[in-house]
Amino acid sequence: MDSRAAGSGSGDGRSPASDLNTALHECMAALDLFLNNKFSDALASLQAKTKDSMYHALTYATILEMQAMMTFDPQDILNAGNTMKEAQATCQKFRKKSTVADSINNLVHRQSLEHFTEEEIHAEICYAECLLQRAALTFLQDENMVSFIKGGIKVRNSYQTYRELDSLIQSPHYVKGENHLHFEGGVKLGVGAFNLTLSMFPARILRLLEFVGFSGNKEHGLLQLQEGASSYSFRSVLCTMLLLCYHTFMTFVLGTGKGNVEEAERLLKPYLARYPKGAIFLFFAGRIETLKGNIDAAVDRYEECCEAQQYWKQFHHMCYWELMWCFTYKRQWKMAFFYADLLSKENTWSKATYIYMKAAYLSMFGPDDCSPFGDSEVELFRIVPSLKLKIAGKSLPTEKFAIRKARRYLSSNPIPLPVPPLEMMYIWNGYAVIGKCPNLTEGMLETLIEAEEALARSSATELLADDQCVIKLLKGLCLKHLGKISEAEDHFNYIYLNEKKIKYDHYLIPNALLELAILYLDQGRREEAIKLLEKAKQNYKNYSMETRTHFRIQAALHQAKSAPENGMHSGASAVS
Repeated sequence: MDSRAAGSGSGDGRSPASDLNTALHECMAALDLFLNNKFSDALASLQAKTKDSMYHALTYATILEMQAMMTFDPQDILNAGNTMKEAQATCQKFRKKSTVADSINNLVHRQSLEHFTEEEIHAEICYAECLLQRAALTFLQDENMVSFIKGGIKVRNSYQTYRELDSLIQSPHYVKGENHLHFEGGVKLGVGAFNLTLSMFPARILRLLEFVGFSGNKEHGLLQLQEGASSYSFRSVLCTMLLLCYHTFMTFVLGTGKGNVEEAERLLKPYLARYPKGAIFLFFAGRIETLKGNIDAAVDRYEECCEAQQYWKQFHHMCYWELMWCFTYKRQWKMAFFYADLLSKENTWSKATYIYMKAAYLSMFGPDDCSPFGDSEVELFRIVPSLKLKIAGKSLPTEKFAIRKARRYLSSNPIPLPVPPLEMMYIWNGYAVIGKCPNLTEGMLETLIEAEEALARSSATELLADDQCVIKLLKGLCLKHLGKISEAEDHFNYIYLNEKKIKYDHYLIPNALLELAILYLDQGRREEAIKLLEKAKQNYKNYSMETRTHFRIQAALHQAKSAPENGMHSGASAVS
């Protein structure tokens, strides 16, 4: 790196390297405030320099993005997106005036490293991070990936930059600058994030993004993020957060529920020690307890998280959502209703989903249970379709699912849904959570058997096959987790064999094949599992929650294909 350029001072006689040093020190102090729940102080400490310092601009936008990621609030998402775009413009001012792909390619191959100052190298990593975070926000807005794919050029540019910067670090001609650890941490964050997330994407989405022949290598991504998390750098906490999100959420919502909870606990421990009242870390602590099957301990953590800070009210809503599911797992319908009601009144993410859940919990009340606030489940179900919300011109997949299910209540003599909260619990992969707790799973199975018996006693309707198959799918999951493998297999097969009788709930067939495949994988029946997964992937389309199912199929295929075969592992190519 050019010592002349690095030493050429700014107007006050300070070098760009010392400016970088100061900026990084101030931004890490701001992150520390943020993690201590001093959200407004953190933003205020950064705001004055967001137009003049790439790291102040990036940190300010990153804090807003973390807020959006944790709340799913449409306004938060919009604010974060706009601020990240402004941060990108600030980073652009510090970049070398040529394209990074060309320039760094020349540097690596022609050894003319003196053309990039340390400041310019940091500008590249910050610029790429802005692009990466903007791409993550578009995915948050639209799980079906339409806007993500439209923004594919941003994703590819960011990916290409990280790839070239990673090559630069590996080059024997690269001279480490004073702030190399922070730069290297940025590369590990980007390379890790790309490898990990792209390894999760279904093949059809990768094709649309034009990542030809590249699928991301999950193991390489995890390793890069682990290295980034364990080093002392500006990006350490971001690497940690991404790993925590992956192990506690992404592997469940978009995977098969095979997250490494022990690793998440290990990553969280030092942060909980340093920030014992840090709301973000208390939230992850609650999620880890949930995944370990310690539901009462999880409830305590979420309540502690809500008490820890009052400034960022939307963050309470994340806890309410998790508390709603905790009480669902315990079959405490009134408490679950209470949190769905709070969300419907206080949070704007998806009124349709919250009102649907309120109605769903009311439908589980016994004949002697009085309805809180005098709500009627039929009336609540009827208003769900009118509450449809569009974020970035797209409807939320969960909301579409709730609206489709609620439509049957629009008739004057509606056919009730058999177990609506337990069906929505499947959409969020809740059975993988309770599977670790035999008593919770047995209780859920008991409720499903009662629903099945009630369905058998009622007069047949045109939706009988749909309702029977919903119960069969959920029962099959409970039976699998209780070790009743043969019975579980029969339940999943029942759905596939009755495919032609299903009138509306076509999502059940590919999901039954997926669950049967996962069951086979657990038994070591790898080839049979892959055939079922390919059938689920290729033969069905235009059904509810299709993208989420494809993510789960991809996760199961990855599990199948990376299973040991004659001691060998198959692996995809990595970014680096």
